[in-house]
Parts: sequence; C-alpha cells; structure tokens
Amino acid sequence: MPLSTAVVGTSGEPVTHEMDARWMMAYAAGLGETLPCYLDTRRPQGIVAHPLFPVCLEWPALLAIRRRSGSKSLSPAEALRGVHATHDLTIYRGVRPGDRLTSQATIVGIERRKPGAYQVTRVETKDASGATVCTTWYGTLYRGVDVEGSNLPATNAPAAPGPVNPGTPVLSEVAIPVPELAAHIYTECSRIWNPIHTDSAVAARAGLPGLILHGTATLALAVSRVLHLEIGGGPERVCRVAGSFNAMVRMPSCISVHILSRHRSPEGNTVRFEVRNAEGGPAIRNGLMQFRALHMSSPGF
Repeated sequence: MPLSTAVVGTSGEPVTHEMDARWMMAYAAGLGETLPCYLDTRRPQGIVAHPLFPVCLEWPALLAIRRRSGSKSLSPAEALRGVHATHDLTIYRGVRPGDRLTSQATIVGIERRKPGAYQVTRVETKDASGATVCTTWYGTLYRGVDVEGSNLPATNAPAAPGPVNPGTPVLSEVAIPVPELAAHIYTECSRIWNPIHTDSAVAARAGLPGLILHGTATLALAVSRVLHLEIGGGPERVCRVAGSFNAMVRMPSCISVHILSRHRSPEGNTVRFEVRNAEGGPAIRNGLMQFRALHMSSPGF
C-alpha cells in the first residue's frame, strides 16, 4: 500500500518520563563514555545527559504515532522497510535528573523520493513548565513504498546541512571500534527496542545482510568524538546535531569520524563531519554539530 499524505498533521499521544540519573548514566556508559559530567553523581552541579540522549525519550513518542489508526496505511512488511534516514536535533537546554519531560510526535511531511516514501516526523520535548527542551526532525525512508497524494514537504524545518565541498581535506580523524554486542548494549542502555538491530531473524525479513548498529548509536559515538576532538568535552554547549544515514554499520567492525571543517561566529561555532564504515561507505553524511559560542574574546573553539 502507498503511504498516504493524508496522515500529515497527525500527532501521537504525548509520552511523559520522570528523568533519573540511572538512565542517563546507562546511556553514556553504553557509548563507552567515562567523563565525570555523565557519571559522577557527586558533582556539585550534578550530572548531565549526553547530547544524543533525547533519542531515548523520543522513541516511545514515535511508537505512539505509529499506533494511531490514521498512520496505518502501510502493511507490516512495508513498515519493516522503514529506515532512519535523517536526523536533525535542536537542544535548548540539557536534560537533567529530576526533569519531568513530555515528548509528542507529529507527522509534518511526506514526499516521494527515488528510493521510496520519505516521511518527516517532528518530536517536541517539553518540561513541566511547558518550555521546550529539544526538538527533533526525524526522517524515515520507506524503501520501495509509493506515496498516495501530492508531495507535502515538511515546513518550518531547519535547513538541511548541505554537503561539504568535494575534495575538502580532512582536518582530523579518529577510529572507533564497534564490538559485536554494540547494538544489544545500546538497545538496553537507551531503552530503544527495534528488533532489526538485535534479532537476526527480523533483520533477515527486513532484507538486511545481518544485524546493523542503530543510526542514533553511530551518531552518538560520532558526537562524543567530535566533542572530545574540538572542545575536550562540554556537552552542555551543544545546541544542534544533524546528519543523514547512508551506509550500514555491521558488527563487529570499525568506523571512523572525519572532521571536515570548523567555523567560529558570534551566533554559534559549527563543525562539519562525516562517519565512514569499515568498508569506507558513508555511514553518516553531511554531519553538523553546532555549539553555543563562547565570548569571542575567550580562547578555544
């Protein structure tokens, strides 16, 4: 069945979480993080969440919208062919223990693309006062699925990061080993359960060559390395993370993060990067991280 553009504007039920240090620490540990800001609950200012931690809150909200009757235009087999294609996260403030956060997903765009139907879902997470903590524009590509109705691109979405000029020299590079059980560990630590990453039979039914690492896990590993390479930590300064997922990451294997450019301005400091899988394919293309700017007279990036 085609994916109908009639579902654009559909919202799922809001999902609320009471934030605790255990979940935040588990997510950081699942990525191999050892920085005290993620793990040391003795810190006077408390611990902070990893910049990609919002994906943990957003997953139940994404499942909630899939359960809505208006979004069931796909057969189970077609739904299984959906892959996480793009991710664009804006962070207004970091997640902290004790927060009461509510996430709600809304389908905001559907359009035909050569590989299949592309759907954009906006997930907004707000605190108990109603203030927005973060917003994610989550792009899903349903491979080989047609679209019913005229294209309805997402409106008001941030401009997608364009490609860095071809031939741009790599400024720095770091390799990251991906162990055989990386997806199982990430699933349990993030509380994100999608069986194509941990159940080989389901992965085979989806047409995959084997288990693959979650796109958000690949992105989170890259974010950690970019933070380390560029500012030595400081997750609170991250205000935007974006990129598109292309090549699969198998396990066990090794990925590499390439820093392609950096730009400093009063509005925010921006790093462009890409991630390559073990075969040299683009696991993440058009990667972008934006940091809240230090005072321009301050040293460092």
